[in-house]
Amino acid sequence: MSIEIKAPTFPESVADGTVATWHKKPGEAIQRDELIVDIETDKVVLEVLAPAAGSLKNILKEEGDVVLSDEVLAVFVEGEVADAAPAAEPAAEASTGDSTEDAIAGPAARKLADEKGINLADVKGTGKGGRVTKEDVQNHLKAAPAPAAAPAPAPAAAKSAPANAGAVSFDAGERVEKRVPMTRLRATIARRLVEAQQNAAMLTTYNEVNMKPIMDLRNKYKDQFAKKHDVKLGFMSFFVKAATEALKRFPAVNASIDGNDMVYHGYQDIGVAVSTDRGLVVPILRDTDGMGLAEVESTIADFGARARDGKLGIDEMQGGTFTISNGGTFGSLMSTPILNPPQTAIMGMHKIQERPMAVNGEVVILPMMYLALSYDHRMIDGKEAVQFLVTIKELLEDPARLLLDI
Repeated sequence: MSIEIKAPTFPESVADGTVATWHKKPGEAIQRDELIVDIETDKVVLEVLAPAAGSLKNILKEEGDVVLSDEVLAVFVEGEVADAAPAAEPAAEASTGDSTEDAIAGPAARKLADEKGINLADVKGTGKGGRVTKEDVQNHLKAAPAPAAAPAPAPAAAKSAPANAGAVSFDAGERVEKRVPMTRLRATIARRLVEAQQNAAMLTTYNEVNMKPIMDLRNKYKDQFAKKHDVKLGFMSFFVKAATEALKRFPAVNASIDGNDMVYHGYQDIGVAVSTDRGLVVPILRDTDGMGLAEVESTIADFGARARDGKLGIDEMQGGTFTISNGGTFGSLMSTPILNPPQTAIMGMHKIQERPMAVNGEVVILPMMYLALSYDHRMIDGKEAVQFLVTIKELLEDPARLLLDI
């Protein structure tokens, strides 16, 4: 029986997608729920799985083609494929590069394996149906003998390429250029950042916060917290809760602009920027006013893990009334975050740095963090922006106020 393989149903905010990678060829045996093709949208990569055991009859949309919601990608024939089995045997006898194509793995795992020169067929999959995850590839790397990790010239090549170069690398002494098309996500990030700067009256105000009270509280209770809630107590949950309280006090910072209308939101949905190999994504914490510290921490940890594996859903990155970005995880001491339209404000956290501070006429060494709030001056006055950031500073420097709601 023939079955149409269709693109996923995109939400209204996603107009179309691009065929990123076909993992199966026509005539090749496919098991039920095995990955067939990746569809890349402006926000995430969506996996299309086999509806049953069978094979692809023909592919209608090639890699790089733009597809609409529910558009037919290929024709699938249900049933066992006896003729496809012998075709797979030469692959097992051929070079290690060929058998990699037959391994069941997600996009993140394939990308890491390609970068490290690993044959996915040699990696034991722990995912559903034996699927190889990114963590499986990482564990395989750790377990691999040192001499087999890379050929002899690799150390020199590694020095010539930046750590974040990803799939693009150069041998030492090369004078070449490599042209790589932007992914849809990177192109969307570029477009939105330019639009934010062109279409908003963006200003940034700065302040600094003494992190010692939060650090002392965290050090005192982190073991009990982890034992009870099965999640580590980090700093982000305190910032999310402080931002939630500040957003309630300053509704304009929690608003958005729609044409000539100002839309005020009676809830706090805070986006937390997460860095992935493909670019920055911003999953949303919904109704943060009703979330405890443990729920915030566990949700962020889940977002981070699934973002790195490309498993976040589109609905998890829809909406949001405010965004927090933490450049401090990469060592940034100060930066200017760019608005995430149609939101009217974004807060940037930075590296905690010990600095001499004057306290009651004495010099004291304190762990300080710079905070930055970029805001749309069309909606938010400078006074409100400054007071908003001061409120967050005060709540963090006296965290008991978060619990007492004062």
